Amino acid sequence: MVNQQQKVERWGRFELVLNGPSAGNPYQEVQLSALFQYKNKVIEPDGFYDGDGRYRIRFMPDQTGVWRYTTRSNRSELDGLTGEFDCVEPSVGNHGPVRVKNKYYFTYEDGKRYLPFGTTCYHWTHLGNEALEESTLQTLAHSPFNKVRMCLLPTRDMRPPAIAFAGTCPEDTDKTRFNPAFFAHLERRIEDLQQLGVEADLILFHPYDKDFWGFDNMDADTDRFYLRYVIARLAAYRNVWWSLSNEYDFNKFKTVADWDFLIQYVQRYDPYQHLRSIHNGTKMYKSSTLYDYTKPWITHQSIQHWDAELTAAWREAAPKPIVIDEISYEGNSSRRWGNISGEEMTHRFWEGFSRGRLCHAW
Repeated sequence: MVNQQQKVERWGRFELVLNGPSAGNPYQEVQLSALFQYKNKVIEPDGFYDGDGRYRIRFMPDQTGVWRYTTRSNRSELDGLTGEFDCVEPSVGNHGPVRVKNKYYFTYEDGKRYLPFGTTCYHWTHLGNEALEESTLQTLAHSPFNKVRMCLLPTRDMRPPAIAFAGTCPEDTDKTRFNPAFFAHLERRIEDLQQLGVEADLILFHPYDKDFWGFDNMDADTDRFYLRYVIARLAAYRNVWWSLSNEYDFNKFKTVADWDFLIQYVQRYDPYQHLRSIHNGTKMYKSSTLYDYTKPWITHQSIQHWDAELTAAWREAAPKPIVIDEISYEGNSSRRWGNISGEEMTHRFWEGFSRGRLCHAW
């Protein structure tokens, strides 16, 4: 029996840390999970290798009371370990994960209404600039934003000090191993957002690699390997959402059928069924290719479009919550998507809310 009894709040995070094998490639060769049981309810999250012979299993309990667990592994030293912990009432500000309610709306799991007002900080955790990250958090703390869209993978022009996979440049990237230091830093920032009451809308793929890092055209096995590790590490954070891709239709290496499979894969391995969607691209003021949001594995519509007048039509076509994650940006950019006025931005907000009574974020 693992002597790790503790109290964990509802929708908090229990973490089991174990020592195990480090030889070979534990990321691929060691299988680990745990069965967590409360009365007749059983949930089985994956564990993950965290480097230096250390393994972790994270779990987000959703019922107060005593939870008992038993580990499962293909390695004897990690298999059959048992223990328990006491899940207590949530602390102030902990309302649980965001869920869909009454088809068109969002609510926290405790019933508190959630109305998303979002912003984008695509690579704010990739630059290795602690001062900038702290400044971002301070800005968010004094803003109305309660959702941030952020990427896990770098773009072609970036040279980040750490990436999700082992390695530091395209030449030495090892897609059979991960970089625990990258994820530990990311997790710290997700936790910071959680403390601010901000949802982390995690963008799992994007088309901006253009075959530089090789992340936009990984084979199907590597895609699944990456997703399962990400889910094992991050799903126990209650403020996580999954965005399978930014501008998915700009990725020329994947078909809609590929995206269908990957979204269903996330649905299969996420024990907590966080919100899931996928974000389309647009040729501004010319065309926009929306994903078929009626598909049952999608929880809400994540749309890029410049015309909020269409919200009623989108809602009729797919009776699910709508989040306009990009409707253009206020600013003075030479690009059409980034040069609308504050007045025009306010007008588009009003159009979206008044026409569809929907929830939006920009």
